[in-house]
Amino acid sequence: MKNELDTREILAVFEKIRNHGELKDERYQLAGVTAFTDHDGYTVFMEDASVKLRTGFHNTYHLDYSSQRDAENFLKKLHQIDRDYE
Repeated sequence: MKNELDTREILAVFEKIRNHGELKDERYQLAGVTAFTDHDGYTVFMEDASVKLRTGFHNTYHLDYSSQRDAENFLKKLHQIDRDYE
């Protein structure tokens, strides 16, 4: 699962969610994915109902999920956002 995303794609998707998503309670929502940062902006978070993605320094990320299927569906959402939005 570790090589499914790279941090450039994660950050690109995050920006697309910010640019095209709906802002609600300091979090942006688009296509079933919620995106936000920590207070200083150094850590990026994206999540849906089943999966949480945290991206930090040194081009690292961590996916927190219960099942492989949940993780695969979440990654499909991110790839879809990356393809569908400029």
